[in-house]
Amino acid sequence: MPEFSHIIEQLIESYPLFLKGMLLTLQVTIVAVFIAVFIGLLFAFLKISAKTILVKIADLYIYLVRGTPLVVQIFVFYFGLSALDISMFWSVTLGLAFHNGAYLAEIFRGAIQSIDSGQMEAGQSLGMSRTLTMRRIILPQAFRRALPPLGNQFIIALKDSSLAAFIGLNELFNVSTTLGSNNFDYMTYLLIVAIYYLILVLIFTILVGMLEKKLAAIDR
Repeated sequence: MPEFSHIIEQLIESYPLFLKGMLLTLQVTIVAVFIAVFIGLLFAFLKISAKTILVKIADLYIYLVRGTPLVVQIFVFYFGLSALDISMFWSVTLGLAFHNGAYLAEIFRGAIQSIDSGQMEAGQSLGMSRTLTMRRIILPQAFRRALPPLGNQFIIALKDSSLAAFIGLNELFNVSTTLGSNNFDYMTYLLIVAIYYLILVLIFTILVGMLEKKLAAIDR
């Protein structure tokens, strides 16, 4: 086990490389989750559709994602999209979005179905279409209810982005393993990268908590 003073020394010396890796990790995570939100909403609507074929399509997608490891999905996107000359960044990002979209679909589905069906009927009685009622009345409430699990899924996506190191993307985890192999000091740099991930998770936990309180205040 490396000494505490040695860890601090290497933490200070290596921060420029870790900072670049952290920014790349954040870019991958934020873009992937942004895309995953739209994928999740799409398949959530398919799940609650009255058409059986659409429900089966959503079930198949969710089953495929849950039934295969994320690292396999990333490799499939990486090698599958290589013929299209898509960058490593987008291969990883789309793989993460594809993966997280399935979990967000279930989160959104549960949140939408938790809203009293009478609110849809009330909106339509006021002359609003089903789509407009969903957009203006149901979805805002569903989003507020889904926020805690959405925040958790964002944090999971942040940590899962470390799997991008397996295809060579120079994000946080890859920086730590590269420095560890160069200096024959893996444990020090693994502890350092753990600190970076803990800081990022703490920041996002605080931000999600602040957003929850703000939305709760609006509801009062």
